[in-house]
Formats: sequence, structure tokens, C-alpha cells
Amino acid sequence: MRDRKYIIINRKAEDLLRKGHIWVYGEEILQTCPGIENGDIIDVYSQKERYLGSGFYNSASKITVRLLSANANDVFDAAFFARRVKYAVDYRAAVMNGDLSNTRLVFGDADGFPGLIADKFGSVLVTQTMTLGLEQRKDLIFPALINHLRERGENITCLYERNDVSVRKKEGLELNTQYYAYDGLSNRLTETEITENGIRYKVDFIGGQKTGFFLDQKLNRRAAAAIAPGKTVLDCFTHTGAFALNCALGGAKSVTAVDISQDAINRAKENAALNGVDNMDFLCTDVFDLLDKLYAEKRRIYDYIILDPPAFTKSTKTVNAAYNGYKEINLKAMRILPRGGWLATCSCSHFMTDALFRKMLLEAALEAGVQLKIAEYRQQAPDHPVLLGVPETEYLKFYIAQAV
Repeated sequence: MRDRKYIIINRKAEDLLRKGHIWVYGEEILQTCPGIENGDIIDVYSQKERYLGSGFYNSASKITVRLLSANANDVFDAAFFARRVKYAVDYRAAVMNGDLSNTRLVFGDADGFPGLIADKFGSVLVTQTMTLGLEQRKDLIFPALINHLRERGENITCLYERNDVSVRKKEGLELNTQYYAYDGLSNRLTETEITENGIRYKVDFIGGQKTGFFLDQKLNRRAAAAIAPGKTVLDCFTHTGAFALNCALGGAKSVTAVDISQDAINRAKENAALNGVDNMDFLCTDVFDLLDKLYAEKRRIYDYIILDPPAFTKSTKTVNAAYNGYKEINLKAMRILPRGGWLATCSCSHFMTDALFRKMLLEAALEAGVQLKIAEYRQQAPDHPVLLGVPETEYLKFYIAQAV
């Protein structure tokens, strides 16, 4: 019946795979054939011996199997991964209007590369490899990605691996960062410059957060800027200053950019200077404390507040605490907005679902004594696609609302 390594899973896991999910947990496996090694690509069968898909196996991980394909005829060689690369890049060219200058080229499971992130910042590629199976096959994938981009006329000068994410430990992988050596790629670049929405940024892809710059808010920043003309804006958790700069250059009267990190403020200042912006000021302070201070002083000096906090939860165990954190920060913001003021607020945590986020916003609004008039609801940019059946790929919620 089977000529490749395989596992047999229980009915619960089978039902989820049939509904489009692509993970199998260790406790869902009923039988494992002899000889399987971690990192192998194995076939998955139901109890009735029906083929369900093929994927990476790793018994060291809670997610023991991550599906790559539901096609029993697939051969997982260099040509297979080259096709996957082409599909991923061609998708971005379609949804980003042909602009691949600053783009997430690979978004893990959503592109059939479980645990792989690849961002493009101009001529620089930055990757994160978070599964053993892909770590073992990166020498098939990275050259294919570079070559396909070059064939499309993209200049690729550097690929840097940001494998400093703790999730690698769950796969039995070490943390590391390194330049990838291939066909004349540089091993000396430490930062690059990009232009997004007409705004220039320095990107520190070695020391910056994640891969160096958050591309998923690209279109949300543009939407936020559309509300900014004539407004006095407070941009909370500014990081590299992206929302602040979009608003400042979008016609805001003034913008105050706030972050608790001095390094972030320094980077935001550098980006402001790079764009010749003179209607911004900067505060290195705790956002929660600042909003408390403004409320205590009854200072309603901002008529537009932007909240782009880091993820308050990365697991189901901390969702309740995260809910309270989001509620607290949004309540504080609503209390200092004047009637008719604007709020742009978001969550980048998958575990904080949209239903929970809306519930939180309503509770915060009621406690603040305001109503929120929703102008826009948005998600991550389309180069971070949502794969139906895999809710983990849907993570960013972004709302623009007026307090009335």
C-alpha cells in the first residue's frame, strides 16, 4: 500500500486536515512506520488507509507533522521547491501590482513553506527558518528564490539569515544569525534603505526587530495617513516611526512619536531626518504612563491617536491577560480623545481573534463613555496571505474609528 515513510492519524486530526488545516500533533498519531527520522518528509494516512497529505516530521516538536502537499504524486526534489518559490513570488507580483521592492515573498504555511519567512528589502533578502525540515532543505530553496528573482530582473546582493527566534528551540534547532553564501552575495552589508508609500527608511536587518522592518502594515499606514490632514497626532509604540511619518507627510498639523525604547526613537528620528520632516517630535517614555498623565491633567491635546503595540499574547494561555492589556491601552486612549477624535488601533496576535478584539473595543468604549464609529477594518497586507482553514495565518486586526 505504501512505498514511502508514513504515519497514521486519528479521526480528529483527519477531520481537521480535510477542513484545510495542515498540522498534526504528536498525540494525534496512532502509528508510525519504522525508520522515520526527524526532518523527513512522510505521508499521512487515515485509519482507513486513505492518503491525506505529505509533510515534514519532527518528533521533537509539539507540531509533529506540517503538511507540504496533498498530492500523492509529488516528488520533493529541487524542482518541487523551485515551483513553490515561483508560485510565491508570482503571487506577490500579482497582489502588489508588480512591485517587489519591499515585500514578504514567503509567508510560511500560507505559501507551502512551513516555518519559513522571507522578506525582501530592496536588494536584500532576510529569512527566518523555523522548522527542521526546511533548515535541512534551505540549500534547495534559497538558490531557487535568488535565481527566480534575478530572472525577473530583481537585483539581489545579500541574503541574511535571522535565525534568532526562540521557536527554533522547539524544533531542536540552535539560534544563529549569518550571511548566506551564494553566487557573489555580500557578507558585509548591515543595513539598507527602502521606500514605502513614498517614504524612505533605514532598515537594520541585523539588529532590528524580526527581519528589520514590519511590512504587514504597509497599506494600513496609507489608510491611517488619509485621516491625518490637519490633525494633531499621537503615534504610540512608534518603533521605526512608520505610522508617524505617513501621517506627518500626509498633512498632519503635528505628530508626536512615542516609544519606550531609545533605540527605536533614535531610528524614528533618523527616518524623519531622511525625509526632511519638520512637524514631528519624539518622546522616549512608557505609553501607558503617558496616557495616564494626559488623562490626569485632562489634556485633550491630540485629536488622532494611533495604537500599534507589540503582541500582548503568543499563546492561548495568556489571552485573558492580553485582553486586559489591549482594553487598558484603548480605554486610556479613548478617555483623552475629544468628541469627534480618531483612533487607529490594532493587534498583531493571532490568539487575540477579531471577535475578541471587537468585544474589547466595545467594552473600552462603554467605560470611556464614548461610541466608536468604525470607518475601516483592515488586515495584514496581501503579501502576508491568509490561508483559509489555517486560522494561524490570520493575525493582524486594524481598525480606524471615530469617537462620538
